[in-house]
Amino acid sequence: MSVKVDVNRSVLEANNEIAERLRDTWRSRGIFVLNLISSPGSGKTTLLEKTLEGLKGRIKAAVLVGDVQTDNDARRLAGHGAEVKQIVTGGTCHLEAHMIEKHLEAVDGEDLELLIIENVGNLVCPTSYDLGEDGKVVLVSVTEGEDKPLKYPAIFHKARLALITKTDLAPHLDCDLEELRRNITAVNGQIEVLEVSARTGQGMEGWLEWILTRAAEKRGVAPRESEEGARA
Repeated sequence: MSVKVDVNRSVLEANNEIAERLRDTWRSRGIFVLNLISSPGSGKTTLLEKTLEGLKGRIKAAVLVGDVQTDNDARRLAGHGAEVKQIVTGGTCHLEAHMIEKHLEAVDGEDLELLIIENVGNLVCPTSYDLGEDGKVVLVSVTEGEDKPLKYPAIFHKARLALITKTDLAPHLDCDLEELRRNITAVNGQIEVLEVSARTGQGMEGWLEWILTRAAEKRGVAPRESEEGARA
């Protein structure tokens, strides 16, 4: 008699147990956690550089950076006002909850308010893995084409926010931003959509306010009170 074992289901169940443990901890401490997911080359690291600069003095942040090889991204983000730890997956195309738990101590100060997880560049594998986050943020750049949400609907369906990046390049490309927005909301009618350019700063303050508002909600304080408290 043969017994069929669903290995994928078993792995996901184990992952979800750790994710729930992380989520409970972060909930009790009021730490807002975002999981950034995108294709390679969408501008995640550049966006994070500008994001950390913009949040400096407004909220206590840390970053866990996932990559298949090298610590290039962590070195780029160092010195931008946040604790940063690189997670090298050694070939795995996504981060898993046990990786977050293992490396969390390196960035987890007592006064931590915001944790941003930069996932491995991939729109497929990271979608299935809960990391205990408050929400997934999917990035899609104007260089990738308007049909990207239709080709990879799962991540757009699960994401809390979609960031359209590199909008400064739109005038130089055959990219219809309105069509891209329509395709995003066709997959997920509840998703929020913001347009940003880390290079020019266009839309960045709206992105920063989105983070600050929801982080404050997680802690149960008003956003302005949160910012003033961070500056005090």
